[in-house]
Amino acid sequence: MSGLIKISPGLLALIQGQNEGLMPFARELVVLECHVAGTSYLELEEIEPLLKVDDRFLLIREPDNEFDTFAVAIYTSQKVKLGFLPKEKNESVARLLDAGKLLFAVLVNKEWQDDWLKLSVKVFFIDH
Repeated sequence: MSGLIKISPGLLALIQGQNEGLMPFARELVVLECHVAGTSYLELEEIEPLLKVDDRFLLIREPDNEFDTFAVAIYTSQKVKLGFLPKEKNESVARLLDAGKLLFAVLVNKEWQDDWLKLSVKVFFIDH
């Protein structure tokens, strides 16, 4: 990936939980629980100690992904790529993102399994 990810400051603040007062009737609904795919292809040794349970992650569509037209990448708020939603579970989330809906992921668990960092997340849809 060569360029910066464009994301509005307001959306980033919302995902980080800093603008809760702006949407008083919003509810966060769990739409998916899964592991993060592709972590074994990335160098995550340096970032892993910084990842904490309940951290919120950005979900970024990659519609031009050569392996999956419904690819949804997962990034930290510092824009470090952690991997993807699994291909067999990502279509609904991808379609919601394509429709302009607000979704984010939350870290549920992390553990090293040999040289593989297994990350488990919940994906939330912000219903307002």
